[in-house]
Amino acid sequence: MKKLLGFLTKGYLKETILSPLFKCIEAVLELFVPLVVAYMIDDGIRYGDKETVVRSCVLLVCLGLAGLAFSITAQYFAAKAATGFARTVGNALFTHIQKLSYTDLDEMGTSTLMTRMTGDLTQVQTGVNMTLRLLLRSPFIVFGAMIMAFTIDVQSALIFVLTIPVLSVVVFGILLAGMKLYGKVRAGLDKLLHRTRENLNGARVMRAFRMEEREISAFRADNEALTHDQLVSGRISALMNPLTFVLINLAVVILIYQGALRVEEGVLTQGAVIALYNYMSQILVELIKLANLIITITKAAACGKRIQAVLDGGEGMKEGTRTEGEPGAQYAVEFRHADLRYKNASENSLTNIDFTAKPGEVIGVIGGTGSGKTSLVGLIPRFYDVTGGAVLVNGTDVREYTTEALRSKIGVVPQRAVLFSGTVRDNMKWRDENASDEEIMRALDIAQARDIIEKKENGLDAQVGQGGKNFSGGQRQRLTIARALVGSPEIVILDDSASALDFATDAALRKALRTLGNTTVFIVSQRTSSIMHADKIIVLDDGHPAGIGTHSELLETCSVYREIYDSQFRKEGKAV
Repeated sequence: MKKLLGFLTKGYLKETILSPLFKCIEAVLELFVPLVVAYMIDDGIRYGDKETVVRSCVLLVCLGLAGLAFSITAQYFAAKAATGFARTVGNALFTHIQKLSYTDLDEMGTSTLMTRMTGDLTQVQTGVNMTLRLLLRSPFIVFGAMIMAFTIDVQSALIFVLTIPVLSVVVFGILLAGMKLYGKVRAGLDKLLHRTRENLNGARVMRAFRMEEREISAFRADNEALTHDQLVSGRISALMNPLTFVLINLAVVILIYQGALRVEEGVLTQGAVIALYNYMSQILVELIKLANLIITITKAAACGKRIQAVLDGGEGMKEGTRTEGEPGAQYAVEFRHADLRYKNASENSLTNIDFTAKPGEVIGVIGGTGSGKTSLVGLIPRFYDVTGGAVLVNGTDVREYTTEALRSKIGVVPQRAVLFSGTVRDNMKWRDENASDEEIMRALDIAQARDIIEKKENGLDAQVGQGGKNFSGGQRQRLTIARALVGSPEIVILDDSASALDFATDAALRKALRTLGNTTVFIVSQRTSSIMHADKIIVLDDGHPAGIGTHSELLETCSVYREIYDSQFRKEGKAV
């Protein structure tokens, strides 16, 4: 939590000080109200002195207006600090998430990060607002009322001394119990959101396998577990108000009884008893506020710890300082005995990958499912760091580049074709926001996607739905390929990104990629036909290089490649 509080004190220190200060000034004015009422009763109403009554009423109105002004001012500063704090933390959290490595993102999970960015952050903002307004004010009123009671009558004030510690034990006991339970509730909410997100994303698959009933049952089980935790937490929190009411009202009964006896003895006046009662009422109101505040702080603290865990979590990517490679480097990409082992994995996903790629070459990557194809090309833009060996781009280790400089050289088309809400033009400018329409159309030509745009009424200004759902799978793939080509990257990675294309379009795409000049192209594919004309083919088998060479060389020397080729082409393919 210290890091989060740093966002508040560094950027909004003035508001953090002024808000409680103005609230305390308001509290001082409120503590004078019972004394004015006592004066009005004892010196005005008792003797029928209308002037004293009027003067007291005017003073009460002035105290009320002054208190209102101080309260509004305090609320302004509290709201400014809370909203600014939430904005700053949100920006820092989002920035930190963007810097996390794929390993960190895999470990934390999307649903968890979404909860931190939305519900948890909102809860922390509310907690900060309420804390600045009430955390000092309520104890100030409670102890101030007790002190003022001592100025009226010491014996009666002892009731305050006994009541406040008992109430403190109740309040803080519920606080400690509630904090742990609320953390459990938020964890259950994470789990429920994860299941919901998974079901919504995989709705078609789930229905295709007729798994609706199983998923409904699993959702109900998670929902019931969350409901149970929320009920237990709610019941404990609900004890706060009844217990405080009972204790305070018992104290009020004792106070009035003792006050009546002391009035009869002539020790106290009726106005003094009313003042003592008013102070006890103030304590009651403030303790109820404090109790509700503590519940809010408990929730905010639990959410704050979860946000802090994200900010502290993840090693991220330690950037280098270089923006350019070695001048005149012979190879565009070079793997030097590179190994990769994912976090918490028992074995390497890639072992001893060693090859080079010159500028302008087309490199094919093929292998069985789970052989490490995506992992291999993911090392080039440094989505993951090698755990052994090195990967070089333009003669420089990728770990020595700044992330921006490295990835500005590379156009990546991932396995899952994702477009973003907006227009086609907006999506095409992700690599280069200054790209002209001519550059975009050239990229669309190479990606065999011009016809998609020409059939749209608004052309490049055609709207793209969330995730590109208003385009077919093949259209999304071609548009994502075009997006990667805008800005003329030095390296293009097509990670099984033509799987939804027909053979004719795939062939036309591969032919067009040859026109990119010095751009090095990596094609990851399950199809032998997609990579057989590559300058070099890397064959992977369970993370190990089973063979590296041209198509004809691998047919002669690599049994794994020959097996894949034969399974796809058979006799007809060989004849061709």
